[in-house]
Amino acid sequence: LDSQKPFSWSPGCPQVLQQLRSKYGGLYGQDNVILSGTHTHSGPGGYFQYTLFWITSKGLIRPALSSIVNGIVKSIDIAHENMKRGRLFINRGTVENSQINRSPFSYLKNPESERNRYSSNTDKEMVVLKMVDEDGHELGLISWFAVHPVSMNNSNHLVNSDNVGYASYLFEQEKNKGMLPGEGSFVAAFASSNLGDVSSNTRGPFCASTGESCDNPQSSCPVGGAAMCMAQGPGKDMFESTRIIGQNLYLKAKELYEEASQEVTGPLSSAHQWVNMSDVSVELNATHRVKTCKPALGHSFAAGTIDGVGAFNFTQGSVEGDPFWDQIRDQLLGEPSNETKACHKPKPILFSTGEMTWPHPWHPDIVDVQIAAIGSLAILAVPGEFTTMSGRRLREAVKSEFDSHGTRGMNVVIAGLCNVYTHYITTYEEYQVQRYEAASTIYGPHTLSAYIQLYRGLAKAINATEELPRGPEPPLFNVTTLTLLPALGVESAPANKNFGDVLEEVRQEYREVRGEVAKVTFVGGNPRNSAENATEHNFLTVEKYSSISSSWRAVLNDASWDTRFYWSKGSRGQSNVTIEWHIPAGAEPGVYRLRYFGHYKKRLLLLGTVTVPFEGSSSAFHVAAP
Repeated sequence: LDSQKPFSWSPGCPQVLQQLRSKYGGLYGQDNVILSGTHTHSGPGGYFQYTLFWITSKGLIRPALSSIVNGIVKSIDIAHENMKRGRLFINRGTVENSQINRSPFSYLKNPESERNRYSSNTDKEMVVLKMVDEDGHELGLISWFAVHPVSMNNSNHLVNSDNVGYASYLFEQEKNKGMLPGEGSFVAAFASSNLGDVSSNTRGPFCASTGESCDNPQSSCPVGGAAMCMAQGPGKDMFESTRIIGQNLYLKAKELYEEASQEVTGPLSSAHQWVNMSDVSVELNATHRVKTCKPALGHSFAAGTIDGVGAFNFTQGSVEGDPFWDQIRDQLLGEPSNETKACHKPKPILFSTGEMTWPHPWHPDIVDVQIAAIGSLAILAVPGEFTTMSGRRLREAVKSEFDSHGTRGMNVVIAGLCNVYTHYITTYEEYQVQRYEAASTIYGPHTLSAYIQLYRGLAKAINATEELPRGPEPPLFNVTTLTLLPALGVESAPANKNFGDVLEEVRQEYREVRGEVAKVTFVGGNPRNSAENATEHNFLTVEKYSSISSSWRAVLNDASWDTRFYWSKGSRGQSNVTIEWHIPAGAEPGVYRLRYFGHYKKRLLLLGTVTVPFEGSSSAFHVAAP
């Protein structure tokens, strides 16, 4: 189970499986491989094959797709080469002060009798799966917890893995002491669960213009409307909020990991199907059958959430369309069919994506559903973001299915954002309110009922050890040339300067106290050059000098929490790169330098252009005790 993907998936899944098949034959396939997202909203875009997701990235970005696919395959290669017999232990515990429900008015539409069974409108339980080898040597963990990684808000322009990534970073740095991020053998995966309506911005929504609360059904402010209603994290800024929430997750996972004593034993089994989610017939009871719908997004989708507001005058909770926007939609994209409108009611459709096919389908019809069972642990690999209550219903239904076939006491875990991305899944009752999550439930009001039916079928198949029909395989489109992102041009350095030269130097001395920042600016190259021409690449290192060996050693890189890399595009093919090291309290005193590694594009007379690697270094500087 690989949990190191940015946000949503699709073409990479078959491409990963193709590479695995070429290396390992039939050992790894769709039946026993789950790609589950370590969720972030600050990752590179342009790797998802469905058209809707190309809008913000200006089409397919081949280097982004290739980097992700190759990185996942490499991680599986490393795991395969280091495979050994081992033991699994499971533990559970409550995480406090790390989440709120961002759509409480939707949650309240669920039956009171159902809500009364739970102490909170979010799932506060963390599940940790601990892995050791036969001799007890530590190998890693997977932690499942329901929280959106939205501590970094939408003003951020730095690629990062948000609060769950920081939790993983802390755990791995502790277990892989002396190693740079990503280099140690211990792996700590902080995976997604039913986080659909769960925010990490624990102070809740406030009006940016007035400071008053905007915790209302429309998430709107008296001045400025919905665009001014934004949730705030526990810290003074998004970096501190990321650190606080990530540390909360890390500390609880560490506690559960260290105390895990319940061993997971028993057979390993799995069930997988592809399903056309736009045409699933669901039996609600003995007299009523309903169907899912062709994909569509509602008006409230464009409103965004309190974690990241949308644009124009869209608001959450819209159960009626807007004549102005509907007319623009009809002129540009075409009017939704009457059948799709009726199927999605009460959702007013903004984008009828299931009826939009140029240049490729805008949303998937064919979706993966999958369960992997390890003894008493059942991992439900779901292709989207289930809300709190929809996740509870799914877990309960699958557990009941296992119980009814004699497999009692199963630990049922929802692993979110697996294999393909299909937005959100609300309960039928939450759907009626049409906040963001409901407007983004793309297969209509009965989506959850369809998934419950499908996952019960998977659980039944596992119990009966029977093979399920594979279902219709998803299409893989030829998207190699569909991009509006301009090709990289020839770059140049300022007069009398070379790439990697220092433009603004570091100070000679810093104190190892919080708030001190060592910063240097270089003549830079477009970082896309490095992404397109280097299989593995660090953009920066922080290096410490050893007087004993008279050598420099890298102690931090671009994946380290305390480093930041900024690229600034100038005119005439010129650009700058600024590297920062936010020196933490407790940093080891000594002599340091900041190094930069990049690529630039150069024109050759008859051979077109070539990409040239270069590097730069700051002067040495001293970090002294306070």
